[in-house]
Amino acid sequence: MGTTGDMANNSYSGVKNSVAEPNHDGEFGCSLKELRSLMELRGAEGLHKIQETYGDVNGLCNRLKTSPVDVLAFQVAFGQNFIPPKKPKTFLQLVWEALQDVTLIILEVAAIVSLGLSFYKPPDSENRNCGNAAGGVEDEGEAEAGWIEGAAILLSVVCVVLVTAFNDWSKEKQFRGLQSRIEQEQKFMMVRGGQVIPIPVAEIVVGDIAQIKYGDLLPADGILIQGNDLKIDESSLTGESDHVKKSMEKDAVLLSGTHVMEGSGKMVVTAVGVNSQTGIIFTLLGAGEDDEDEEEKEKKKEKERKKEKKTQDGAAMEMQPLNSDEGAEGEEKRKANLSKKEKSVLQGKLTKLAVQIGKAGLVMSAITVIILVVLFVVDTFWIQGIPWEKECTPIYIQFFVKFFIIGVTVLVVAVPEGLPLAVTISLAYSVKKMMKDNNLVRHLDACETMGNATAICSDKTGTLTMNRMTVVQVFIADKHYKKVPEPDVIPASTMDLLILGISVNCAYTTKIMSPEKEGGLNRQVGNKTECALLGFALDLKKDYQAIRNEIPEEKLYKVYTFNSIRKSMSTVLKNADGSYRMFSKGASEILLRKCYKILTATGEAKLFRPRDRDDMVKRVIEPMASEGLRTICLAYRDFPASEGEPDWDNESDILTRLTCVCVVGIEDPVRPEVPDAIRKCQRAGITVRMVTGDNLNTARAISTKCGILQPGDDFLCLEGKEFNRRIRNEKGEIEQERIDKIWPKLRVLARSSPTDKHTLVKGIIDSTVVERRQVVAVTGDGTNDGPALKKADVGFAMGIAGTDVAKEASDIILTDDNFSSIVKAVMWGRNVYDSISKFLQFQLTVNVVAVIVAFTGACITQDSPLKAVQMLWVNLIMDTFASLALATEPPTESLLLRKPYGRNKPLISRTMMKNILGHAVYQLTIIFTLLFAGEKMFDIDNGRYAPLHAPPSEHYTIVFNTFVMMQLFNEINARKIHGERNVFEGIFNNMIFCTIVFGTFVIQIVIVQFGGKPFSCVGLSIEQWLWCILLGFGCLLWGQIISSIPTSRLKFLKTAGHGTQKEEIPDEELEELEDLDEIDHAERELRRGQILWFRGLNLMLHFVCLSCTCVQTRMVNAFRSSLSPYEGLEKPESRTSIHNFMTHPEFRIEDSEPHIPLIDDTDAEDDAPTKRNATPTPPPPPSPNQNNNAVDSGIHLFLDPSKPATPSAPGSPMHSLETSL
Repeated sequence: MGTTGDMANNSYSGVKNSVAEPNHDGEFGCSLKELRSLMELRGAEGLHKIQETYGDVNGLCNRLKTSPVDVLAFQVAFGQNFIPPKKPKTFLQLVWEALQDVTLIILEVAAIVSLGLSFYKPPDSENRNCGNAAGGVEDEGEAEAGWIEGAAILLSVVCVVLVTAFNDWSKEKQFRGLQSRIEQEQKFMMVRGGQVIPIPVAEIVVGDIAQIKYGDLLPADGILIQGNDLKIDESSLTGESDHVKKSMEKDAVLLSGTHVMEGSGKMVVTAVGVNSQTGIIFTLLGAGEDDEDEEEKEKKKEKERKKEKKTQDGAAMEMQPLNSDEGAEGEEKRKANLSKKEKSVLQGKLTKLAVQIGKAGLVMSAITVIILVVLFVVDTFWIQGIPWEKECTPIYIQFFVKFFIIGVTVLVVAVPEGLPLAVTISLAYSVKKMMKDNNLVRHLDACETMGNATAICSDKTGTLTMNRMTVVQVFIADKHYKKVPEPDVIPASTMDLLILGISVNCAYTTKIMSPEKEGGLNRQVGNKTECALLGFALDLKKDYQAIRNEIPEEKLYKVYTFNSIRKSMSTVLKNADGSYRMFSKGASEILLRKCYKILTATGEAKLFRPRDRDDMVKRVIEPMASEGLRTICLAYRDFPASEGEPDWDNESDILTRLTCVCVVGIEDPVRPEVPDAIRKCQRAGITVRMVTGDNLNTARAISTKCGILQPGDDFLCLEGKEFNRRIRNEKGEIEQERIDKIWPKLRVLARSSPTDKHTLVKGIIDSTVVERRQVVAVTGDGTNDGPALKKADVGFAMGIAGTDVAKEASDIILTDDNFSSIVKAVMWGRNVYDSISKFLQFQLTVNVVAVIVAFTGACITQDSPLKAVQMLWVNLIMDTFASLALATEPPTESLLLRKPYGRNKPLISRTMMKNILGHAVYQLTIIFTLLFAGEKMFDIDNGRYAPLHAPPSEHYTIVFNTFVMMQLFNEINARKIHGERNVFEGIFNNMIFCTIVFGTFVIQIVIVQFGGKPFSCVGLSIEQWLWCILLGFGCLLWGQIISSIPTSRLKFLKTAGHGTQKEEIPDEELEELEDLDEIDHAERELRRGQILWFRGLNLMLHFVCLSCTCVQTRMVNAFRSSLSPYEGLEKPESRTSIHNFMTHPEFRIEDSEPHIPLIDDTDAEDDAPTKRNATPTPPPPPSPNQNNNAVDSGIHLFLDPSKPATPSAPGSPMHSLETSL
């Protein structure tokens, strides 16, 4: 590696020269094409090509005029580091999509037919008697106004479409904004002008020098110019799961979108944006999009892959990448044809509920139409005995069209179109607000799942503690100092070794900067533990930077970087006389075992025997740990020149016979707000567990300070080794029963490896010992936390300290790395659930009332008391505005006082059922009283039995107005769903709610007073208005009466809106469904529903049948499409930034034990109940998209990049809650 050092030095001198050279008209020494072809080579070929063309890396750097001064010139010559996103849908496209709604199409057809017929006057129908059904046909003047109803329906359809399209458009816009914000926050450390500075990924240009380290996601292609122990995970591009070693001698080509799994180094950027390897793949995908044949080929390949997968899959289960590129676009094409798959718990419950309501509405509307037609035919042709005359046909058709419109109206009212809207608004609103609470939500439905969380497995460092490490105690020169000692008490020789060791054996990216504000604390940059050591050097009045300047990174002979297996880091220096000296630092109990000498008070080394070590552990390390300090041992070893060069690859021989210099105790203070946040979690029924790599005593001390452990509790604190011993059987397999014995009491898991963390999370998720299924959230910041973050229902990554790999694997990023933000996420999650329940309570009351009124009214008076246009208005206000008003209720602290809802809790509780039915009774009583006795009470003309195009009556206007007023007041009632009495509590905290209620009231006044013929309204007097408002206000009083009735008394009330249980699916259907990747309940419901319908409705009128199928599919489609607000958008991790291209890093968790398939690996079908397939949904076969089956063993995890990457359809925002299913 010595050569690398010189080379890198030359390259820097090359940099200096090249800057001075005049820029030959922007001519660079190599063309874009050359560089592109260079990056396509791998390993030795690449090096060969560099030597052939440029001499060496140094020559390449010179040609590229490395360290660009004029960034623009480089961007023009070699392109920008940015891949253009797909165009968003235009407003018109969204309008067109909204028009595809089947109910709207039916209404449009009905309206157009109605319009056409109103203009058609048969020549001599006036003098014929065509029967006097419902008052016969009215006189001339009235007939002129016949077109108004049709026009009004069309107008209201236009309104609905515009509202829907605008909603979709604004959601898309919001989401793109959020996306670009995520991208702007991505920065990368670059060397420019000799300074290491963070630069936004999009501004990186060819010729830049990038500093790369463990956990980075490479932002561009490049050539390595200096590296220490560098290992890269290239699975996202090559599909090879082994980590690739990179060095100047063997393989120096680095590719964008690959992950650095170990080590550090520098690279010169050679290709960015669309010219990088990843970019090229994207451009190919973009080009192939319209190609039908490609699509077919893709599908075939996919099937073959699946077959292969099944055969290979015995032991290795894969973890699905979040967004691999090759998969992503191809997948988008493929999935565009399939309908969206169900993703989260909530969505499953909602889809099922919507289908049930749709079916009920369909039955009602069909019956309404049939009754009306039968009554009309019997009355006209039988009772009046009139023959069917040709001239009368248009008039009869007009009646049939009117009946059809009434039927459709009933259906329109029954179908809760606002439901998907409410979900979307509620989620989008929460996500926007959560940004303010430092939660950056990457997957929309993560916030809803968070509300159901029952357990949080948290990291210690940085989440519960401040991640500002300082050395507070030290054992050096045979003495234990309780605070940092004065420099003069330490022997000079020991001091020199200590400072040299700290300076070179801490990553050069780690440094202590002067504070931003006067008198503030020093800024710690890089690894915080190393910062503590550098700070220790500064406290000893020594300057580490001077040593680093003297020994630049290129001169380090060999570096063994820190990783979770080694738990230590070592750096080797070559001395002038040919001998070597190695400095090591690491966890004290691990490193002390490797020490055979220790420096004494005189600076001499004396023997350090095992019993001395045990003595030291008792005297020094345990007391430090019990105060919550992390203990780090610093040691060194000399390799004399006489022995020749050691075998550096044999680590076990290298890392022995060390001489201990000192042991330091590093304090990481608990964040002041954490104990309170943990108390809130515990009160809310959420168990907090700490999973840390620190030793047991430190972990126990910190967890007591945080309040995770209370004195006197009988909770378990285990070390990783002990945990593994307890959960494995004699053969070394993990057994779920054994985990079940441990996890309910486990509160602290110390010295844990990433595998342990993953095993614990998986064990809790799959456990069935408690009656409530567990929903687990996990926090993590390191690359090693990736598997656990993916496995968890909700993964939180740290925004500041987190590596790119952890962020990619997570669902929510905590922008302030603070545990108390997780509590906010819980609050918002519960709030989403409650908002949707509130909306349901309101919506279903309206639906029940409107359907019954329209149905009975139509059957008794042969005309619906609420006209089509009025129904549409009610539907519009109910659905759109109420979903806005109720979905934007801000969360309150009281949400944290109840236990989490389980996975199986129904959407509509018995209390809500009581409210819905109770209010329906009140509203129906009032409406029917007004309908059949209103004319006497108000002393006005009877509005029943009006002729076909009769002018609107005061009577029906009062009915309509009272109905709307009752809805308005009931909206206030709907704010509380747990039977609280004070429905006004906190109403002014939600200005949107107040504005909407008031706005709706004003529009209603306008409609009634000036709506006239189109709305079938007449102006009302003040007195009549007051009566309407009073009857509406009665809803609030009635609400108090309802809440006084204890729910427990009403045994007959049923809950509704459960998820689908596996048992409910007949076997033959299950078999059919096994072939599909996932079982989609909505589709299943439909399929079964359709069979029954068609049997029953075969004999019905043709158009009724037609509307059946349409409506069913439409119900669910409307539901799905709005549940995926970002339809057609890229998935939330849209592909504009290179960072998002690639698959997830390969989390390979390997254990030394041989892999024996676990019980749960064998078959996902057999043990359905034990698996956590979100009880609501039947377990899918082990498909790669299911997070639960993703890594069943925690032993070998391989990602398979050939698998398509996006688990759900292109746009669904829910698309990444792979978790709950």
